[in-house]
Amino acid sequence: MITNTELEHKGNLTPSKIIGFRKDVDRLYFSTDNDVVLQVTVLRDSVLRFRYTTTGTFTKDFSYAITKYASTGYNHLEIEELKTFYKITTSKLECHISKLNLGVQIYDVLDKRLINQDEIGFHWEESYVHGGNFVKMSKVSNDGESYYGLGDKPSHINLKGKRFENWVTDSYAYGKDSDPIYKSIPFYTGLHHNKAYGIFFDNSFRSFFDFAQERRNVTSFWAMGGEMNYYFIYGPKMTEVVESYTDLTGKPHLLPPMWALGFHQCKWSYYPEKKVKSIANNFRKLKIPCDAIYLDIDYMDGFRCFTWNKDYFPDPKRMVKELLDDGFKTVAIIDPGIKIDKEYSVFREALENDYFCKRADGPYMKGKVWPGECYFPDFTNPKVRDWWAGLFQELIEDIGVKGVWNDMNEPAVMEVPNKTFPDDVRHEYDGNRCSHRKAHNVYGMQMARATYQGLKKFAYPKRPFVITRAAYSGTQRYTSTWTGDNVATWEHLWIANVQAQRLAMSGFSFAGSDIGGFAEQPQGELFTRWVQLGIFHPFFRVHSSGDHGDQEPWAFGKNVTDVVRKFIEIRYQLLPYLYTTFWNYVEDGTPILKSLVLYDQEDVHTHYRTDEFVFGNQILVCPILEPNAKGRRMYVPNGNWYSFWDDSIIEGGLELWVDADIEEMPIYIKEGAVIPKYPIQQYVGEKKIETVTLEVYYKEGKEVSQLYDDAHDGYDYTKGRYSLRTFKLTGKPNELIIQQHKEGKFDAEYGNFEIKLHGLPFEIEEIQVDNVVIPVKELIKNGNSEMTIDKEFSQLHLIGKTE
Repeated sequence: MITNTELEHKGNLTPSKIIGFRKDVDRLYFSTDNDVVLQVTVLRDSVLRFRYTTTGTFTKDFSYAITKYASTGYNHLEIEELKTFYKITTSKLECHISKLNLGVQIYDVLDKRLINQDEIGFHWEESYVHGGNFVKMSKVSNDGESYYGLGDKPSHINLKGKRFENWVTDSYAYGKDSDPIYKSIPFYTGLHHNKAYGIFFDNSFRSFFDFAQERRNVTSFWAMGGEMNYYFIYGPKMTEVVESYTDLTGKPHLLPPMWALGFHQCKWSYYPEKKVKSIANNFRKLKIPCDAIYLDIDYMDGFRCFTWNKDYFPDPKRMVKELLDDGFKTVAIIDPGIKIDKEYSVFREALENDYFCKRADGPYMKGKVWPGECYFPDFTNPKVRDWWAGLFQELIEDIGVKGVWNDMNEPAVMEVPNKTFPDDVRHEYDGNRCSHRKAHNVYGMQMARATYQGLKKFAYPKRPFVITRAAYSGTQRYTSTWTGDNVATWEHLWIANVQAQRLAMSGFSFAGSDIGGFAEQPQGELFTRWVQLGIFHPFFRVHSSGDHGDQEPWAFGKNVTDVVRKFIEIRYQLLPYLYTTFWNYVEDGTPILKSLVLYDQEDVHTHYRTDEFVFGNQILVCPILEPNAKGRRMYVPNGNWYSFWDDSIIEGGLELWVDADIEEMPIYIKEGAVIPKYPIQQYVGEKKIETVTLEVYYKEGKEVSQLYDDAHDGYDYTKGRYSLRTFKLTGKPNELIIQQHKEGKFDAEYGNFEIKLHGLPFEIEEIQVDNVVIPVKELIKNGNSEMTIDKEFSQLHLIGKTE
């Protein structure tokens, strides 16, 4: 069997000469003299699918990753046979298929620049142990080419010169460059000559990616079974590549409820009820905003899923209701391992219906997890998923739990060498029966899918909220995620920053880390710096092991508490900005976090930056990642940026020192931005929002900003009951014009905007609201910088004094 240290170009290298061609609408088939057939499907002008078989026929086409809602259709398709190759032309791409060796070359149709080309191209090696083939693909790595993506890899943002493995793995206390870990997202973006493309290798077997490590001019990917089946996605902008990949594998089916974007507190474990109530009371007493408290495995009866330990929680329904009355939503953990216990109804039902995974020779897959010896549901069976979804009725509909956290779903098994199921375990795979070799990487995804189905049904008319540790491409449709069992070290703060950015550029924006570290105990400074980073991660949760002390915001002394409170309050103020950004992610697949290379790929200085990122489109963030720091050097992308703290302006395109003692971190706002803010709340929905603040940052020129709003939960927004406000800012030396356009049928409860002006270079002499002159003294307060106007204004025109 091939190991990951052997050459990826080993195997059958016989050239495949084309001897036949046929077209079936948007599918093109190239047959060869050695039974290899290449199927090319034109999904869009910028998206091509390449699928190979070595037997002359293709197996059933099935994928958990590809969504049925993916965009398809093209503006132009032309196929031409030339002397040495076939040419496929769309409005974006020109693809050449060599008649001599089936080699692929892809060009930008406009400027004819070569974007991507095969090196050896497709090759394979027979698997004598398992049958089938190890399938391989090698591509030319261009001069100066960089690579990004692959999900949660704890390595440098730029993958050039590295090799990775995709095999979902329980990785307690992993470190920098540990591989593999919790997720398998076999998608990467390549960038060279200011052109970006993506490759999604949709193969759920154990796979490998080599980004010019073994051979400096070759990038390759291969899998230990299945098909060579990959999608080529062209930009030429990186954001276009990521958006197209996310469209292909699925955007989140629903917006999360806004409370899910608030601050969450978790520990292994908060029990009994008295402890949970004490934690909740402390948040309210100290006025630290918080929306969710988590219950880890100790809330269960002997770690049996869907049960309660009545000694710890004698009346869970009452407790959950009392927490909710104080603004806390309860989130409960559910693992896949079902305790072998004939008195346990969940076990009995699954056994009677034959829902558990089996070994090759028939016995059930048995493994030790927290409850002891367990069997494991086969979530690749749709009947099992339906059954599993139904189990949530009591937890969600009756008791009132608002979210579910899926853990240990790699699947993790204790006390075995490989920490998971043996390869011979069998799975239904939605009618495509297979071994665990194929199903392993999708197991956690399908568990999260079934959980999502259950919450969607029983939380209705509210929106479901699920988080998962394990994932395959497409899991973002159902759930949020976190980066697993990290460690309370400064290195892991760096890792958390990199992982959240990488997940966002891999289609999975709703992600965060265990703030403060899961294992071991942070000092107050590290905890503070981690919270400062965490307020800019879509999933914002403190989580820690119960073995290493307390890790609540008040656990490190008053000075830390005060700074942490200040930053959590900033998160709550920025909720309308984040909610708007999340809406763009759900609508268009636009990443919520943008690494600098994703934000400005034309600037080569961004290609190797790891620390700085842009939150949404207009907030630049650079976390402090070292102890005892009074500031740091950071790279500022092109443009002018206002300091969040004092409105000083820095010019982009260069690296500079910025001061940032423990009370601050480097945060900058793009000039021209209109940033919406809420008043500080202790939890989402605590206050009736009567006024929304618009922080307006002057720019000489034009800039567009948005504010999306709806009921913050429920499904009405899917029927048009939302509000999307677009603000077009135009700045001149002595004028500032803000035009507002609104669409949607939702009328938010607030009536006014409080406008706060930053960097206005002139003294206001005249104000026009919708072409009506308003006396300056009537509207302006706080000198030259603040005013309150009706939210339905169409145009605000500020005119300065002329010399």
